[in-house]
Amino acid sequence: MAFTQNARRPRGAGRGPAASLGVGIAAGATAAAGLLLGRKAVTMSKVGKGHPLKHRALDMAAGAMQTKYPLDAMSTYLNGFHMYADDMGRQVEATHFCIHLQHDLHQCVIFDRNAPDARLIGIEYIISEERFRALPADEKRLWHSHHYEVKSGSLTAPGIPDLAEHAYFEDLVTTYGKTFHTWQYDRDDFPYGIPQLMMGFTEHGQAAQEMIQARDDRLGISTSHKRENRSDIATPEVAPGANAWESGRTIQTRIEEREFKR
Repeated sequence: MAFTQNARRPRGAGRGPAASLGVGIAAGATAAAGLLLGRKAVTMSKVGKGHPLKHRALDMAAGAMQTKYPLDAMSTYLNGFHMYADDMGRQVEATHFCIHLQHDLHQCVIFDRNAPDARLIGIEYIISEERFRALPADEKRLWHSHHYEVKSGSLTAPGIPDLAEHAYFEDLVTTYGKTFHTWQYDRDDFPYGIPQLMMGFTEHGQAAQEMIQARDDRLGISTSHKRENRSDIATPEVAPGANAWESGRTIQTRIEEREFKR
């Protein structure tokens, strides 16, 4: 019985390094995709508890089949604290997921924590000092500086090695943020009311130490260690107009009834 040359070749023989590498990459990609799908399924099963079976099935299908480009583009996870622009006594933890949209603009969605059933509580835009200085005076009143949040160690990038985090915050220390919270979760377990303007802390002793310690214990980090690690980052001069509340006067959103235009 005659055999062709291909038939006599043992399995895998004749494959060069490039072919083997390609097979390895494909296998790795398949495994990674399976892992991501598995993680998605577990996450959705946690969130979907108590939902009708039809809704859970639709959510699972959408999670597996739909492409969500803005969510995929979120590359940075930050954890910090905000206070209401008109009340320093109301302080909340804020978990940010951010997209570096332009060289001088980040946009972030904010949750109360990093968990499958986290509550979406707000948004933040982060801009460069150059762009902030060019804003109109009235607009500047909506923005807060990040110099103290970075230098104090209270703003963190959980899970990132100190060296990489340090390099990231060298840039972020000079930026400014505009933040609105749409869910006052420190008061209600439902998103009542209108968006509230938030601010960042600017001096030691303003943020409640027990709030910071509870965050550190939960995430397994040390704010004091991060503060030491960032001691060599230069503290920038805060541009006039930011942190408007420091003047003793501040602004906050409110509902105003108006005539409807047709």
